[in-house]
Amino acid sequence: IRRQYGDGAIMRLGERPPAMDVEVIPTGVLSLDIALGVGGMPRGRVVEIYGSEGSGKTTLALQLLAEAQRRGGTVAFIDAEHALPREYAEALGLDTEQLLVSQPDTGEQAMEIVDALVRSGAVDMIVVDSVAALVPQAELEGDMGDSHVGLQARLMSQALRKIAGSVSNTRCIVIFINQVREKIGVMFGPTETTPGGRALKFWASVRVELRRGEWIKKGTEIIGVHTFARIVKNKVAPPFRRAEFDIIYGKGVSREGCLVDEGVRLRVIEKSGSWYNYGEQRLGQGRDSAVQYLVENPALADEIEEKIRAAAQVVQPPATAEEEATGVEPAE
Repeated sequence: IRRQYGDGAIMRLGERPPAMDVEVIPTGVLSLDIALGVGGMPRGRVVEIYGSEGSGKTTLALQLLAEAQRRGGTVAFIDAEHALPREYAEALGLDTEQLLVSQPDTGEQAMEIVDALVRSGAVDMIVVDSVAALVPQAELEGDMGDSHVGLQARLMSQALRKIAGSVSNTRCIVIFINQVREKIGVMFGPTETTPGGRALKFWASVRVELRRGEWIKKGTEIIGVHTFARIVKNKVAPPFRRAEFDIIYGKGVSREGCLVDEGVRLRVIEKSGSWYNYGEQRLGQGRDSAVQYLVENPALADEIEEKIRAAAQVVQPPATAEEEATGVEPAE
């Protein structure tokens, strides 16, 4: 077999690295890293993030791209919706000058670009926003009233079959953002589904469902939204775990809010009445005061995050290749 197909075509499983030593890129959301079980999104996998409008799908995807960039990676954004928020992306820490962007005309063109980027081996993460906006060429060239049953599902099925092997070989993460649709005439079971057929559900190693919770207000002004995440599918850790986090408009996910909530849950931070304490140090009275104290004291926030990750048995990957090699902060 090796003579016919080349080295690596077949091997003993013991000759490969341990399968559970999963290489990841953090999401930038501590509670979600913990829920994923491995500390972030696994490399060399297909990921689906779906949810209703305003639930934080694009925010989470942009933060993932920013985290990949911080680790020296090259990232791409396939903007099928033609609605990339550049200023917001920059506010989340994304270097838009180095971001590869494509605004394809058809779904086939979008998936061919994804395939080419993956096969190049030069890209670490690709985000496709969104599956629902991938319009098949036949539908684009037809009239409004024409019926095009199953075209998008066929497109996704063919494309995912084609790119799955390359994604694994190049260690690239391909993230598909998806919307939700109501099922018509359903009496029992789930009343919602996602566009694009069943292929993406099958090929995705991780599926994250986002739900919008209550609004976050400052006085009468709405400044953000509380978001619920559920790991619907996970091939690298136990699924069905949940996470919660705050998205502040114009700033992204509140890191300090995650630290306070996860710190209390894992007993790294003690909550006594309305007071929050870290060891002998008082963080503040009320959650908002504790969050603000951590914002003003980033060194303490880093220390608390390290203890939370240790308590959850989730390790923070190094920020850059240089840091990984030396174990110290790289020089400015």
